[in-house]
Amino acid sequence: MSTTRWCLAIGLVLGIVLAFGGWWALVSAVVLGFIGLVVGRIAEGKLDMAALFGKASSR
Repeated sequence: MSTTRWCLAIGLVLGIVLAFGGWWALVSAVVLGFIGLVVGRIAEGKLDMAALFGKASSR
């Protein structure tokens, strides 16, 4: 299992445990799962933060 999938799974589990029950549990699980996915993508090097926050163009 890749790092991205591990981080996504951990984020989803933490979201369910943190906010067990109701509508907010669903929202929390989705948000924390997305955060876990982003962290996993950064850890694998598949998401370049410099490209996202760097200069738009270098002439």
